[in-house]
Amino acid sequence: MSASVNAATPAAPRPATPRYALYFAPPAQSPLWRFGSAALGYDAETGVEAEPLPLRRFDAARWHEITAEPRRYGFHGTLKAPFRLAPGRSEAELQAACARFAQNRAGFASPGVKLASIGRFLALRLAAPSAALDRLAAGTVAALDDFRAPMSEAEREKRLRAPLTPRQQEYLARWGYPYVLDDFRFHMTLTGTLDDEERALAEAELSEHFAASGADGPLIVREIALYRQEAGPFRLIARFPFGS
Repeated sequence: MSASVNAATPAAPRPATPRYALYFAPPAQSPLWRFGSAALGYDAETGVEAEPLPLRRFDAARWHEITAEPRRYGFHGTLKAPFRLAPGRSEAELQAACARFAQNRAGFASPGVKLASIGRFLALRLAAPSAALDRLAAGTVAALDDFRAPMSEAEREKRLRAPLTPRQQEYLARWGYPYVLDDFRFHMTLTGTLDDEERALAEAELSEHFAASGADGPLIVREIALYRQEAGPFRLIARFPFGS
């Protein structure tokens, strides 16, 4: 049974306060955005379900389960991980700071993305390293950190359950997220964690659709995107184009 294109994505529990994130989001009409949104079954630009992939190896219900975790965040590449606003800060101030930050940046092209396994989940990763994208992520983390509220103890404990290196633990304490700066690895998540057999099937499924999508060209980065989560999944609320 296929999903309705116009139906709203079912709401997740409302967070105590809104969360924000700075992401790379491909242009809304680009082949990459259409592919990623279809794979997740959710378009973060419109906030509604996306036309799903025509699956051959999975039924719609199982695919919906497989993609539940990344669907909560919308299709994206993380630059600054989700955070709540620091006391005394407003969304309007955050948007103004994002606009200033973007205005001082120049667009660039990075290598294209390819499907890959990262541990037990599938994602799109760069075909080759991109120093420009690494610099953008590092700059986003640092320039906007004054807007990030400190982690709660529960959030900190949850992060520390993962096997982190000493450097990643330092990054977690300083920046609220362990995979930044030297440990940043750009990726665009497409599934949750899977066992080996199902991951192989999902990789074959996604590989076919990605090859047919026309999304295999260079990654053109000309803006950053601000996502917000209130009720339900994250929603893209503003794009901030670079100055040149």
